Amino acid sequence: MIEHYFLIKHLHITTATLSLLFFMLRAWWSVRESPWLQRRWVKVLPHINDTLLLSLGVLLMVMLKMWPQQHPWLAAKLIALLVYIGLGTLAIKRGRSPAVRGVAALAAVATFAYMLGVALHNSPLSWLAAA
Repeated sequence: MIEHYFLIKHLHITTATLSLLFFMLRAWWSVRESPWLQRRWVKVLPHINDTLLLSLGVLLMVMLKMWPQQHPWLAAKLIALLVYIGLGTLAIKRGRSPAVRGVAALAAVATFAYMLGVALHNSPLSWLAAA
């Protein structure tokens, strides 16, 4: 299985990129109250991608035997993922006004940027770890 590490890692990165792009598009449509948000593919495709993203992440964790309780950066990334999901549902579905959905979307993108920094620097300090 470890011989497939680079393939799995790159698929994880690709699905993470697609996840962010799908999120930003759906959040934009939500803020604009676009009927495109109700299309079937818009409701299904991002969830398929996100399921694959999470599955690949868990697979990498198991392959590398890296557990959140042993690696604080991984724990931080998983906690941030929960925050990102919560903000994402507020931005796309649960926000009561376009303004609330827009602020939640910006906060979700900032959370995603934090997770990216955590992953790249292997530190809960995210982008500040590079300084």
